[in-house]
Amino acid sequence: MKNMEHNGLPRGQRTGMITALALSAAILALTTGFLVTEKKGFSESENRYLASFPQFSWESVKSGDYTEALSEYASDHFPFRELFMGLKTRAELALGRREINGILIGDSDYLIEPYEKPENTEKIAGIFRNFSEKIDGMRAEGRELNLNLMLIPTAVTVLRDKLPQGAPTENQMETAETILRASGMPTIDSLEALKKQSETGQVYYRTDHHWTTYGAYAGYVEYCRALGFEPVPLEELKSSVVTDSFAGSIYAKVHDSRQPLDSITIYENPADRLTVTYEDTGETSDSLYNLDYLEKRDKYSLFLNNLHPLVTIANETAESQRELVLIKDSYANSMVPFLTRHYRRIHVLDTRYYKMGPAAYIREHPEVTDVLLLYNMNTLDTDLGVRGIY
Repeated sequence: MKNMEHNGLPRGQRTGMITALALSAAILALTTGFLVTEKKGFSESENRYLASFPQFSWESVKSGDYTEALSEYASDHFPFRELFMGLKTRAELALGRREINGILIGDSDYLIEPYEKPENTEKIAGIFRNFSEKIDGMRAEGRELNLNLMLIPTAVTVLRDKLPQGAPTENQMETAETILRASGMPTIDSLEALKKQSETGQVYYRTDHHWTTYGAYAGYVEYCRALGFEPVPLEELKSSVVTDSFAGSIYAKVHDSRQPLDSITIYENPADRLTVTYEDTGETSDSLYNLDYLEKRDKYSLFLNNLHPLVTIANETAESQRELVLIKDSYANSMVPFLTRHYRRIHVLDTRYYKMGPAAYIREHPEVTDVLLLYNMNTLDTDLGVRGIY
């Protein structure tokens, strides 16, 4: 018989049986792999903590929370998960997709986070307004304090020419203007400076949501203009490319191993003599950079040694006796090295972790002359640190 194999099974049945056995073997291998492989608590490639095995209770089963948590756990610890996510991304790119996992695939290898419609604009403006009134109260008591607010636009606004056709058009700067008007704070605008700077260099990382140090320099120059300082020319600073293998937070969301990585350049002023104190740990350093982070995935954390509630930076060779309180998110970390030339001391407050209130801190330090709030527009709406400004 032409359609019969030597074992008596029709060829079609034999092919179906082999396919079924292969699928069963694959499922068995994946299940075994899931059960026996070590479960990591943190994903270096995604820069996030992975789901832990949920605790069983009848209440969580009845509400559906248990099965949902179990599904999340299985998804986070699925064998070869990163390989499959990479294959999925490549398939979507091959089909012409220009948005992967909520990230816009821009021109010139830029991965760009879109700007989501904000929900807390009025609340944020109110927080800033209340803080401004506290500074006004100190001025009424005889304090001389300069207060400024910088809301930094991100790549989705500055690099609009890089966005794919049909990208979301929610306007960061309209939100910024609403906050600025309602807060009553004096403001420093960096949008046009960043656009101009982008004509001569890279002002945002291609794989990360932060501005580069070249972009931060543009913000620094605008700050100097507002305060009447003479900015230090970039060519007078010592620059060093400390890595060319930076895969930032956006890279982790897209999972495309073919994406070109970023370099990080740091700048140091040879005239500075710094003492950097991390008040939470008591550690001191003569540098604003912790290069140990170059051995880790989160390389941007080399600026100001990652996250600390309060960092004080003393410069014994500063050009003035002024002191600055900087209330900020992580964008400010890469602008601080430019500011040190102008201040005897900079007090850096991250109010996600500093819980005593910056107004009280400023009142307790009568030597403070300047106050700057610096936040980027993309994370401002959800930044829990803003609630700590009082």
